[in-house]
Amino acid sequence: MRFLLVEDEPRVARIIAKGLREQSYAVDIAKDGEEALYLAGVEEYDLVVLDILLPRKDGFAVCRELRGAGFPQPILMLTARDAVEDRVAGLNCGADDYLAKPFDFQELLARIRALLRRPQELRQEVLQVSDLTLDTASHTVTRRGRSISLTAKEYALLEFLVLRAGRLVNREQIAQHVWDENFDPLSNVIDVYVRRLRSKIDEGFDRALIHTRRGEGYMFSPDPEGCGA
Repeated sequence: MRFLLVEDEPRVARIIAKGLREQSYAVDIAKDGEEALYLAGVEEYDLVVLDILLPRKDGFAVCRELRGAGFPQPILMLTARDAVEDRVAGLNCGADDYLAKPFDFQELLARIRALLRRPQELRQEVLQVSDLTLDTASHTVTRRGRSISLTAKEYALLEFLVLRAGRLVNREQIAQHVWDENFDPLSNVIDVYVRRLRSKIDEGFDRALIHTRRGEGYMFSPDPEGCGA
């Protein structure tokens, strides 16, 4: 999952982004409302965490413009303004949830997970492909009952592949959803992480789940037919 965090206080932005990245989310940061609208127009995000008190354009205006432009993903407003009328205004302009500062980070994570479980695509908490099980709440992975230890980025890549099981995904799609704006498209980091996943997910098992179609991308499936190596 790739998030846009819109927060003008650098220290607060760093703390929130660090916590989210430790939970396997890729995070881009916008420091004002205009930058937020620009990034949302050129990148694909799965969720926006949006402060209200922003330079250049406040969070209410950003939220209204995003919804007016057809942005369908969840928007969580995060702000020091906790008056009832502010919460109502935020929800009325298109936000999906509202969390007042100061907040407990675990509550922020719980609200994010709740928003991500809502349709467009209803996400199950436990995903299973063949004999591999992935728990999206606890970020635990098992195969045939054997626990598999993954880094945060390895887990993020695996979850992305599992959610699209049976479908071919290319490097650009992976970069957009698993890495942030600092990703270097000329690097081989995606290939490196796919190899790491293969060594943990497939080695020692009689059936591979991660397949490569040369020049096109990757597929997570128990059926390798048509996928290539």
